[in-house]
Amino acid sequence: MTFSRIIGTGSYLPARVLTNYDLEKMVETSHDWIFTRSGIVERRFAADDEMTSDLALKASRNAIEAAGISVDEIDLIIVATTTPDMPFPSTACILQDKLGIKNGGAAFDMQAVCGGFVYALNTADLYIRGGQAKTALVVGAEIFSRLLDWNDRTTCVLFGDGAGAVVLRASDEPGVVAAKLHADGVHRHMLKSDPLVSMDGKAVFKFAVKVLSEVVEEVLEDQKMVGTDIDWLVPHQANIRIIEATAKKLGLEMDNVVVTVAKHGNTSAASIPLALDTAVRDGRIKPGQNILLEAVGGGFTWGAILIKW
Repeated sequence: MTFSRIIGTGSYLPARVLTNYDLEKMVETSHDWIFTRSGIVERRFAADDEMTSDLALKASRNAIEAAGISVDEIDLIIVATTTPDMPFPSTACILQDKLGIKNGGAAFDMQAVCGGFVYALNTADLYIRGGQAKTALVVGAEIFSRLLDWNDRTTCVLFGDGAGAVVLRASDEPGVVAAKLHADGVHRHMLKSDPLVSMDGKAVFKFAVKVLSEVVEEVLEDQKMVGTDIDWLVPHQANIRIIEATAKKLGLEMDNVVVTVAKHGNTSAASIPLALDTAVRDGRIKPGQNILLEAVGGGFTWGAILIKW
């Protein structure tokens, strides 16, 4: 039986750092107000000449180097993004060209906002399990700063830019163990971009905590596991209060949760692979551990993936 395993991770953050104190000079807000409500201290913004594919390229190169493979071995590219370089061609096709991949493997974008990376990873896993790909590059990349309404101080302080990537490869041993994905479009007005971001913060918080705990329980029940069987929870980095509330519902200590929201802000589809790469590279995530990824995003979309590292 064919499974898929993550064999390399990578990430990239733009050079420009914007702290809460910087934002105090731009909008009517304060460091204390932002930090108390979100846990965010700073975020990165892309340069004017940086495109989403540029961020994706740098994260991908880091993941490919970590995997120890050549780019020509990649026969599937999925880029999860809400901020493509252009309506078409896909950012994945642009990335394929920038990487110099000439093998004609499939490449496409996936749009599920903050839930995009779990959607993309699950899709790549199914491609590999089904024998349609052997080595997949899965990327979450966003330049969310270009969607912000600087007249809305409740949302513009929350988001940042960045990219994270993983290389997923066919294996005889389980890596991606289980996944559950959901969506409910009836809630689409609670969090949207039309064209700039608007959000009903209280409603989103309540919804997020509920569905994240439910979908995690779904995955755990499927595998006859409980929350304490998880070595590391790698959540979407939207808000420290959502992360803490979800961990509490699962009976997990925060010592077992990877948290990067303070330095990254909410990077949408990039947040989970950014956090995952951070924990892999600093040695927290080790072979044999159970890793749980979970996210919720506008749409609403939400999902969770269990990985044996």
